[in-house]
Amino acid sequence: MNDRYDPGYGDDQYELVGYDEYGRPVYRQVPAQQTQQQTYDPYAQQQQQGYGYDPYATTGQQPPAAYDYGTGQQQQSAYGSYDPYASGQHQHGTAPHDPYGQAAAGAGTAQQPRVAEQTAHIPQQAGPADEEDVRDRPEREYHTEQFAFVEDPDDNSEDVIDWLKFTENRTERREEARRRARSRIVALVVVLALAAVGGVGYLWYAGKLPALSSDDSATGTATAAGAQKRDVIVVHLHDTKGGGTATALLVDNTTTKRGTTVLLPNSLALTSDDGTTTTLAKSVEDDGSDGTRDALDTVLGTDIQGTWRLDTPYLQNLVDLVGNIDVDTDTDVPDPGAEKKGAAPLVNQGKAQTLSGKMAVAYATYRAPGEAQNAQLERFGQVLQGVLRKLSSDPQAATTTIQTLAQILDPSLTDKDLGTFLAGLSDLAKGGDYRTDLLPVRTDGTLSAQASEGVVKNVLGGTAKSPDKDAAVSVSVQNASGVKDNTEKARVVLLNGGFTFLEGGTPGSAQATSKVTYADAAGKADAAEVAKTLGLPEGSVTKGRISAGADVAVVLGQDYKPSSD
Repeated sequence: MNDRYDPGYGDDQYELVGYDEYGRPVYRQVPAQQTQQQTYDPYAQQQQQGYGYDPYATTGQQPPAAYDYGTGQQQQSAYGSYDPYASGQHQHGTAPHDPYGQAAAGAGTAQQPRVAEQTAHIPQQAGPADEEDVRDRPEREYHTEQFAFVEDPDDNSEDVIDWLKFTENRTERREEARRRARSRIVALVVVLALAAVGGVGYLWYAGKLPALSSDDSATGTATAAGAQKRDVIVVHLHDTKGGGTATALLVDNTTTKRGTTVLLPNSLALTSDDGTTTTLAKSVEDDGSDGTRDALDTVLGTDIQGTWRLDTPYLQNLVDLVGNIDVDTDTDVPDPGAEKKGAAPLVNQGKAQTLSGKMAVAYATYRAPGEAQNAQLERFGQVLQGVLRKLSSDPQAATTTIQTLAQILDPSLTDKDLGTFLAGLSDLAKGGDYRTDLLPVRTDGTLSAQASEGVVKNVLGGTAKSPDKDAAVSVSVQNASGVKDNTEKARVVLLNGGFTFLEGGTPGSAQATSKVTYADAAGKADAAEVAKTLGLPEGSVTKGRISAGADVAVVLGQDYKPSSD
């Protein structure tokens, strides 16, 4: 069907160009031309050109069919039937007619709602026309007021962009927070790992790990004992009434914060000033403080800072000044001032016995008949530790206590130095970080392997180096003559004769005759030479069992007459 309108006025035809303000069709006159016949649909052309022209604002509807004024009937065009009162649904898949650009506006944004359907009936006129004439005629003119264009951006698009930006920023912030959290967790794990390793290393270095070897756990020190810092002084207890001495080392390990009393047996072999081998007891008496300190440093590999000579009267005063001490005594100690035998003991055996100054001295110097010197030495160690527990931990107060004793100290050790040193040990003793160890010594005075690896290395941080005894015959002397001085006289004679003297102690009862014993045939000649040096008869030499560490054993009987007499 042609879309020109011919009202019957000759060859001129009229073409629909729009509608007036009342909705009536407006035509213009178009001269008739012979053109190639074609089907012309202004509504379809408008849809193809993208203007979206729809006089009925029926977005998405099928374009109307032509209206025949002659018959008053709507006719079906090639584009489908037109019903001005229809619901606007598509027929045959054709595009809607939109003279006001509603479809174009709808195409501009995806969110534009569909415009309400038009219900007003606006008749359209269409006259028959030749399809070929339509093709030759110029395209109709359109005016911009006929269309509605959407040029301004929708506000909703900005909201969408802002929302996307917000979502993206929030996601990035969350990812960054997760990264920071992971970094903090990794850093915390590293710090905890380092702290754990450092704590275990410190406990290992301080010797406080339960997994240490038996020697280390027994001495309370770590394996790297040589690298630790220690303050050491030597204490010599002189018994001014009964005679004899007892020696101990006071050790303050400032690295591990542990204190130790190391008890040194009197039989410990040392090298005297003249190069001969002697014992600790004789060195204290003959060589004095300086000589003994140097000899101990040589044998033990230590660095002793000073010597504290503590005579028994000063020990008694010291215990009284600190207010008595508590000791777990291992034996009853008789009162040396008792007039009758069988009197009540001065010190009773038992746990946590409170000792006054007099009682402490009696217990520290007591040695029962037949006991080894080490038994008396261990009692002295108990008294020392009891004094440290009662002494003030304040350096100034401890110094005042030492000054109150009014004793004459070795020039290498002042009142202030000794007071400060003892205050530090007192603090360790009160805290439970203090112990007492006995230095293991063989019968010949040399250091055992246990002493070298245990006390000497771990506690003192030194290296054991006993005097070379291979060049001289070692002689163990036990005094059973009943005369106390005979031991010292025999020692001097043997040392002058080139022998090594070892103190064997005193038996429980006196013997009438002297005896010289050797272990095997190789030692018979040495035993005979010892007897000759001591002035004993050849008949006193006999083969038998002797103590380990000595080549020849001598028991001095009542028949022994020193050469000096």
